[in-house]
Amino acid sequence: MPKRTWELVLLGGASGVGKSVAAARIAGATGAFVVEFDDVVAAVQALTTAERYPALHHFDGPTVSERPGDTWPPGRVLELQIATAEALEPAALGVVRNRLTVPVPAVIEGDYLTPAVCARAVALGRATGRDVRAVFLHEGEADRIAANYAAREPASGAQTGRAEVGARYSHWLAAEARRHALPVVDCHPWSTLADRLDAALEATPPAAPAAVLPAAPPAASTDAPTGVPSRMPSREAPWLT
Repeated sequence: MPKRTWELVLLGGASGVGKSVAAARIAGATGAFVVEFDDVVAAVQALTTAERYPALHHFDGPTVSERPGDTWPPGRVLELQIATAEALEPAALGVVRNRLTVPVPAVIEGDYLTPAVCARAVALGRATGRDVRAVFLHEGEADRIAANYAAREPASGAQTGRAEVGARYSHWLAAEARRHALPVVDCHPWSTLADRLDAALEATPPAAPAAVLPAAPPAASTDAPTGVPSRMPSREAPWLT
């Protein structure tokens, strides 16, 4: 890893593509520490209700024993995943604002970091004289994501449905990142990923100025679906397998 020039990195990507490993490596090589945005998501969801903030609770629903199985098609789950990520953008920007108040480098990683909010974070850093970078890992092959799940969570069995959603979400993130002029790094070949990720971080172009999202929580809406299996197709959601 080249000598660090940045103060804050946002590392996005779908579940199962290797963000946690990559974030730990970057942090270890540069003296930064890792902020897992999943922890922030859990806190936000614990402090809100589906009645007041339905956009944050699309995946609240029946208990595991009551779920009928793979009843939601990947396309529908993807729509809700994107909607949840977009609803969490103010929280992500709040984390960025907080990190920029201290002179300690950090890597924020998470499935719910959208390219739009990452571009705003880079613009915020630029406006305040701080070096903020953003990069997205991309794995568009569901079979590879499923293999990653199998290696990481062998007791969960073949998680093909979850992997299919992950691959589609990865394609969406990659397309949006490119639209916002943010670098996208393909996960394969694995043997060169570290070097390519280092190069992407060092070469991140400044994002075009963008309006910064407000810090207030998103307004409540009334379009939340009901009966959706709990949470996202993430580590604790084997129902999408």
